[in-house]
Amino acid sequence: MTALDDSGGPAHPLLLVRGLKKHFPARRHLFAPREMVQAVDGVSFSLMRGTTLGVVGESGCGKSTTARLLLHLIKPDAGDIVFDGERVGDLQGLSVRELRLQMQMVFQDSYASLNPRATVGDIIAFGPRTAKGLAPRAARERAESLLDQVGLRPALFARRYPHELSGGQRQRVNIARALASEPRLLILDEAVSALDKSVEAQILNLLADLRRDLALTYLFISHDLNVVRHVSDRVVVMYLGHIVEAGEVAAIYHRPHHPYTRALMQAMPSMDPDRRTEASPLSGDPPNPINPPSGCRFRTRCAFAEAVCARLAPTLDAIGDDHEVACHKMVPGSGHSLADKMAAADD
Repeated sequence: MTALDDSGGPAHPLLLVRGLKKHFPARRHLFAPREMVQAVDGVSFSLMRGTTLGVVGESGCGKSTTARLLLHLIKPDAGDIVFDGERVGDLQGLSVRELRLQMQMVFQDSYASLNPRATVGDIIAFGPRTAKGLAPRAARERAESLLDQVGLRPALFARRYPHELSGGQRQRVNIARALASEPRLLILDEAVSALDKSVEAQILNLLADLRRDLALTYLFISHDLNVVRHVSDRVVVMYLGHIVEAGEVAAIYHRPHHPYTRALMQAMPSMDPDRRTEASPLSGDPPNPINPPSGCRFRTRCAFAEAVCARLAPTLDAIGDDHEVACHKMVPGSGHSLADKMAAADD
């Protein structure tokens, strides 16, 4: 595991996150004790430069909250964020303003994230003008260059307003705006989920080209497992504020170890009529994040749950090269009846 004082050299992660936590106060009734929604509860991961990390999980698992915590759009309750060897928020480290020049986000709702009263050119030029201090003319030239880079002709689109564009065109504008400050890392929060499949493919191809040409690093959040499989180098699986499995994309998709990850894979749509999903691989809804189950948070929906699962929360342990899982049945000596059998099967 990489230390928090990582110097940020070429073999070190561009982004290092340790123990990230955010609990939101829930609405309470008069005289009732204050309850907290445990949205993100001790998330840790690393992201190597030039790669794409996919983040998957059901709605409400904490994916989008994690993204907003990384950019400090929401202030974390606890945890450390280290960007290229510098701890964010430290007096001697990286300020939040400096972080946002290096890290930008593309949101799901392409229309709501654009100013409806500004032209496309002005929207993109705003960042270079205010954050980089470019003169208005230079900022406009930068905006037109970015429009061309994302596949929109500046002569046709620079003076248009967001309502005059299609969903795919608006998302291209959002990508151009995110690139305007010359960031090194893009957070893509369900950036293609609202698009139809043909436009989605075009945007994914654009993102692949930009990653190659600009040496970008991506954090790609999506509920679409097929898309994540296509674009990612590594994958993190979240459930109820925790990471339950992490590893290289081939390991996660071909040999998932956590019961929740397996259920997600079984629920993936298949084009093979002989491999249709006829029954839901999971039963019930996720537990209430205000009062999550003791021990393993997935145990109330897990077919392998035993007494140890209710007693102890599993930790994210390595089970192979660059593959981690938080499940008692994967840890020899954990007290789970399947633990030794699973270890023997892996050997």
